[in-house]
Amino acid sequence: MNIYISNLSYAINDGDLKDLFGEYGEITSAKVIIDRETGRSRGFGFVEMSDDAQGQKAIDELNQAEYDGKVINVTVARPRTDRPAGNRGGFRRNNFGGDHKERRY
Repeated sequence: MNIYISNLSYAINDGDLKDLFGEYGEITSAKVIIDRETGRSRGFGFVEMSDDAQGQKAIDELNQAEYDGKVINVTVARPRTDRPAGNRGGFRRNNFGGDHKERRY
């Protein structure tokens, strides 16, 4: 079972997640997502557990629990969806080109 954890403290690392969820069963992997540009935690992560029943128990008991000073959200991870290539977010500039005429109202 793949579990999504959000609203994590920026101080939490992979080992902390493994320790927290390890109380509920065998952990296959635990990963806090890191921002590529800053090298800082993005405040969410994933834990994979080998047993679905243990994973569900962890979700039931840890969702909305306080962890490292923050109330965390714990749910079943949804599969990643393919995003359209043009929708990357960020700054979008109007391309008027060199022939742009000023509008007068």
